[in-house]
Amino acid sequence: MTHCKYRHFLEPEDGPEYDATYEAGSFAPYSGIYYCKACGGSITSPVSQPLPSQSHHKHSAQQGPIRWQLAVKSNYQ
Repeated sequence: MTHCKYRHFLEPEDGPEYDATYEAGSFAPYSGIYYCKACGGSITSPVSQPLPSQSHHKHSAQQGPIRWQLAVKSNYQ
């Protein structure tokens, strides 16, 4: 989960990039904040950099593998 104090820094946007999930270690298609669909943890990543790998943080067998989803996209590319 991501949090913010000042909502005026964020602008709602609809797009397929927010629905896609990305495997651990894949390259970030956008700069921004990504969250783990399995546990809710979040990270920041610049565009074209690898998203954290499976060894980034531990999951239980019930949670399954790390899958990243874009939560907040930065307009800075």
